[in-house]
Amino acid sequence: MESPPSLETVHQALQALYNNPDVVGKERASVWLGELQRSVHAWQIADQLLTSHQSLESCYFAAQTMRTKIQYAFHELPTNVHESLRDSLLEHAGKVTADTAHVIVTQLSLALADLALQMPVWKNSVQDLVQRFGSNPSQLSFLLEVLIVLPEEISSRSLRLGANRRHEVIEELKAASQVVLELLNGCMENMSDDTQIKTKVLKCMSSWYNIDAIPEQVVHTALFMAPFNSLVNKECTSGLHEAATDCICSALYCVEDINAHPLKAEALFNAVLQLADPYHQTVAEEDIDKSLNYCRIFTELAESFLEVITTTPNKGLGDFRVLELLLMCVGHHQYEIAEVTFNYWYKLSEDLYQKNTPELNEVFKPFIQRLIISLCQHCQMDPDHEGTLDTSDDFFDFRMRVSELIKDVIFIVGSSTCFTHMFQNLKNQTSETTWDVSEASLFIMQAVAKNILPEESEVVPLVVQAVMSIPATAHIAVRYTTLQLLGELCEWIESHPSVIDPVLQYLMAGLQEPRLASVAATALQSISTMCKSHMKSHCEGLIQIVQAVDTFNISNDAATGLLKGVATILATLPHDKCTEGMRQLCSFQTVGLNKFLTEGCEAPKQGAADDPTVLLDRLAAVFRYTTPMVENGSVHPCLPVIQEVWPVLAQACNKYQADVRIVERCCRCIRFAIRCLGKSSSPLLQPLVPQMVSLYQVHSHSCFLYLGSILVDEYGSDKDCTQGLLDMYQHFCPPTFKLLEEQNGLRNHPDTVDDLFRLSLRFIQRAPLALLQSVAAKPVLMCAIAACSLDHKDANASVMKFITEFVKAATHKDEKEDFEARSGLVKGLLVEHGQALVHSLIHSIVFCLPTYMCAEISEVIYEIMQVDRATFCVWLEHVLKALPNEGTPGAIKVTHKQLTDFHKAITIAEKVTQVSDALREFSRLYR
Repeated sequence: MESPPSLETVHQALQALYNNPDVVGKERASVWLGELQRSVHAWQIADQLLTSHQSLESCYFAAQTMRTKIQYAFHELPTNVHESLRDSLLEHAGKVTADTAHVIVTQLSLALADLALQMPVWKNSVQDLVQRFGSNPSQLSFLLEVLIVLPEEISSRSLRLGANRRHEVIEELKAASQVVLELLNGCMENMSDDTQIKTKVLKCMSSWYNIDAIPEQVVHTALFMAPFNSLVNKECTSGLHEAATDCICSALYCVEDINAHPLKAEALFNAVLQLADPYHQTVAEEDIDKSLNYCRIFTELAESFLEVITTTPNKGLGDFRVLELLLMCVGHHQYEIAEVTFNYWYKLSEDLYQKNTPELNEVFKPFIQRLIISLCQHCQMDPDHEGTLDTSDDFFDFRMRVSELIKDVIFIVGSSTCFTHMFQNLKNQTSETTWDVSEASLFIMQAVAKNILPEESEVVPLVVQAVMSIPATAHIAVRYTTLQLLGELCEWIESHPSVIDPVLQYLMAGLQEPRLASVAATALQSISTMCKSHMKSHCEGLIQIVQAVDTFNISNDAATGLLKGVATILATLPHDKCTEGMRQLCSFQTVGLNKFLTEGCEAPKQGAADDPTVLLDRLAAVFRYTTPMVENGSVHPCLPVIQEVWPVLAQACNKYQADVRIVERCCRCIRFAIRCLGKSSSPLLQPLVPQMVSLYQVHSHSCFLYLGSILVDEYGSDKDCTQGLLDMYQHFCPPTFKLLEEQNGLRNHPDTVDDLFRLSLRFIQRAPLALLQSVAAKPVLMCAIAACSLDHKDANASVMKFITEFVKAATHKDEKEDFEARSGLVKGLLVEHGQALVHSLIHSIVFCLPTYMCAEISEVIYEIMQVDRATFCVWLEHVLKALPNEGTPGAIKVTHKQLTDFHKAITIAEKVTQVSDALREFSRLYR
């Protein structure tokens, strides 16, 4: 957009966007307005629209445009117009009244806040805003909105203020806190009947608590008690109640470091303990939302005081009344309330696990026992419920989270103790006890079953016997959970082979029941896998079951799992029986595949009758889990079967070559076949590699690159195979580079980046000299340098691992005789591209990548220093000198001292963690 459009043109576009019934016209207007917002003319247009104030739509568009321009494009404005922009915004804000649309108020508030944060020359911005708007009741709401968002925007990722500016702003806000507190206190005193203002006052306090900008002395003011007073007021609206809750939670989060906030910590502790009665009142009134709010407060209190609770249990601020409050909430009849507390129990268990003190565990044991009893009650299904729970049901998800929580905390009370207690519950039930109570106890038992010691011989045998005597007439949900329980007891069953036969019979009966077939199959898989040495005599019967699997009503995942279990048993059989059993398992799949190959279409829809992916997944499971022990020189028992299956897989790759979903399944099958055979898979190489290369030239599916990495991993160290694999690699490179060199190619094809560098990594690990001497070495390194900034976690990790191993090839001496040659080649490439590599690494972590990716980049930097620390120092210095040291004028991103400190910290580092720590701290200066 070369010249600014007229206001009339803009109004016409807005009219078309909001009021034109023609969809095409709307889309055209939307695109044009988007281009306008991205142009430099948007500043002037937005200002003019706000001044003319012609319509709600135009004012909203203008306010939103002004906010996004300040947020994302503040650099477009020359410094000399910053003050005029501020004055213009303040003038527009001065026209805001109680009738102004909330969406416009929000956008203008954000615009002013973002401007203040990015305009260091605007000193005392808070005091200026309070002075300008604080005395006008009609503008008070707007002022509070600005004061709410100002602290929130400090950590905005889009602003990227940097650690220095953030620290400066927070100190400014702390200095202005007294002015803000006086304003808020005046609002509460003078406008106590205005719920909207009171709500905003509490939101503002919450926001300022979050940046720790409210001083300790606040505890001596009426303002400190304002959120508590709102909570206990029976007339409190839901919006005000929630704002008060957020405010208290923010204050509690702020005092997690109790030593730094002793007054606030004690005052909050005592005030929150007084909320038990108001909570009970909301329970009596069945006000779930307010009960939930109280529970949030109690949980935040417990989390903030966790350290003191476990360090000085039931003393001072470690008072166990906090735990009583939580258990009171867990006892609420609505499971959603109990669920709010889960995070605390996770943290408590983690803390106790780290402390590893049996005496301390004993202190908390009664609370965890009560927790489990309450959770068991919450897990009870509706007595009128028919069938089993649907996996898409919220209650199903809740029970899964209960199961995970119990697995986390169970060490505090002991699995056997819990298991025994729940079994006692079952035995104590009378004829009047409904099925849902029994099922809930069984559900808790299955959650801890895997933790039962295999040698336990008192309770578990009774449980297993009781479970298998449950009649077929029992509620289906009870039988479902018993099958889960048996599957989870697989380790115990492995140590008690005498129960295997009756357990298998019970599972077989479950397979016959459509509603239980999937869970029975899953349990059968667990027991087959764990008890494989005891299951040999059952293998033939299991194969027959697997061949008839489609006659059962089980999920594909359960069917594949069943195959996994049988394949695991096959691996323990004599080689001839292993071969025959595997042939039977595979033949059933290949018959179906052959039918699809001859009759099916080339691009079947997912889940269609001729979709081969289910059969390919099952074949992959057979190859993956049939892992017999093979002595050197012996023929692999799986080789004959895989050679029989290979033509079917090759034909499937050809037929479905355009369908990436099916080709990925084919490659996965072949991958597990190669892993199964190891070096015995060499007969497959000659037909496989040419086919992969040929198909990749037409359809650049990245799964072929991944499959190539498997071949290099298995055969890369074999000198007879190295050249053939290198030829494959060099054929893969041109179409891959072409794809990645497209506009946004790296970002649009992260899977290709991931698989290319997995393959390259395998090569540098297995045949480094071959790769380094090849024509592909330089372009693949250049591609890696370009990909350093890719913010896709897996793809970036593969790139970094490749570069790390590439650089290590120059320093890592091993048994190979080619060290001098490969070291010279790596050093030569680093001389040419090392500066670009260091530049890309530093710029990526500073400007492009999230902080958690520091570790991988640190590995690369550390290894470069092992090659030539002195040269790296020079490279790093050049990069740091070129970095911008200011954001907006006056906003220092990084000082000279910080640059030199960072340079020193990196270049003297003797450990990777030291590099990582320095990178992490430095990157915060720019974000």
